[in-house]
Amino acid sequence: MTTPRPRFSGPLFEGRSAITLAQLRLFVAVADEGSFSSAAAGLGMSQSSLSEGVRALETALGQAVLLRTRSGVSLTPTGLQVIGYARDALLAVQDLQLAANPARTLSGQLTVATYRSIGQQLLAPALARLHAEHPELHIRVLDAGRDGQGGQRFVSSGEADVGLIEAPDAAGGLLFEVLLHDPYLVVTRTGHPIPLTWAYLKAQPLLLPPLINPANQPVLEFLRSHKALSRNITEVDEDDVILSMVEYGLGITIFPRLGLAGLRPALVAVALPEPLERIIGLVIRPGRAALPHVQALAEAVRTQARQSADSGS
Repeated sequence: MTTPRPRFSGPLFEGRSAITLAQLRLFVAVADEGSFSSAAAGLGMSQSSLSEGVRALETALGQAVLLRTRSGVSLTPTGLQVIGYARDALLAVQDLQLAANPARTLSGQLTVATYRSIGQQLLAPALARLHAEHPELHIRVLDAGRDGQGGQRFVSSGEADVGLIEAPDAAGGLLFEVLLHDPYLVVTRTGHPIPLTWAYLKAQPLLLPPLINPANQPVLEFLRSHKALSRNITEVDEDDVILSMVEYGLGITIFPRLGLAGLRPALVAVALPEPLERIIGLVIRPGRAALPHVQALAEAVRTQARQSADSGS
């Protein structure tokens, strides 16, 4: 006997057409790009077709989801309420397809959020290993610093499949797996007294990325706690420029070890008087850790993290 399907009635459903995944995909694309023209170009479709698809979604919802202005688009209050559900729906379909097709060779796109130093020394070699096994799997890398939460928001919203980031203060319902401990080191010119003292650190001009960067906070708090924070702090946008300034005797800097590959001959990385480290790991939404493409990336990164820890570089 066939079980009858439930029928919904009431003001919420009367006269409304069904919402489609295609409409949700168009809505999310416009929200992410900030304009219909950019979203249409990215999707390879006409702007009029894209606008028609979004209007169909708004008709189905009975509410506008995007506010159109001369400078672009923004989410309406309704749009802000439903964007997370739209992302979840698209992710659920993607995950269903992946789970139903555990092919030996993976394909499609995998998005990873990470920081530059982690990406260069940990993610890049892991991706080389992953590409050798799954050449049809395309990787997109997002700058974790752009989301204001160290990469967490990208993963929570579904914009990234995986985060390779520093341990968050609060997991926010996400899964976090510790991969390695990355110590901070003082970078100075060769010839300076070793081991370093707190008095020496306080006396040196300190060169750091812009202080608004949350990655600076552990270093600043650590130096303050030991009364070793220099009164002369210079903010510099580019890491390479910071290292050049250290090379020319304009101060010292403090970097995590993973950010110091290929240090110039005139520079030396020295341990702090007491250890300070950051914890690097994988952050994944619950329910997605078992997906084949996520598992493949996680295993490649775990292997690289073990090699990095064993080599001490």
